[in-house]
Amino acid sequence: MIIPGVILAGGQSRRMGGGDKGLLSLSGRRLLSHVIDRIEPQVAQLALNANGPPERFASFGLPVLPDSAPDLSGPLAGVLTAMDWAAAMGTDVVVTVSGDTPFLPGDLVPHLLLASEGMKAPLAIASSQDSTGVLRLHPTCALWSVALREDLRQALAAGTRKMMNWADGQGARSVAFPSAKGDPFFNINAPEDLEQAEAMIASAE
Repeated sequence: MIIPGVILAGGQSRRMGGGDKGLLSLSGRRLLSHVIDRIEPQVAQLALNANGPPERFASFGLPVLPDSAPDLSGPLAGVLTAMDWAAAMGTDVVVTVSGDTPFLPGDLVPHLLLASEGMKAPLAIASSQDSTGVLRLHPTCALWSVALREDLRQALAAGTRKMMNWADGQGARSVAFPSAKGDPFFNINAPEDLEQAEAMIASAE
């Protein structure tokens, strides 16, 4: 099965002071470079979902997909964009990941695909335990059936914004990933998160 992937990089980064988080430096490289290194080997084609001038991402050499519903916002709008892009290529599913998760599992896609087996409209969402032992869902890191895109389009138009509210209604399954060596879905929202990610990389070297 051909599985394309889309990095959701359209957040407003308010807690980082605005701008594109993916262009921040992490261990001497752009944050997005770390994400790309993790997900690109697992998919057949890869693109970025982001609005605004695409030229700012030119150095990554990936297609930049603006939201297909420009009057909407939030990660669900990015998921719809990913679905529309995958549908145009004739594929049945698409994987999305967040643009601020530099430690993604190297086996993310095969495990999501395995969990979705037997589903009429595959939808599998990653989960992991946080530092307190609580299981957390990561709906931006998921496998989505493109057959659901018109349902999602209608839900967005009706005001739906919370990812899990919509995903639960589609019968989404969750996939737990081990976090004994640290949460693989650790995401960078604030300056202190960036500092922690730097320390995590340094300790692994």
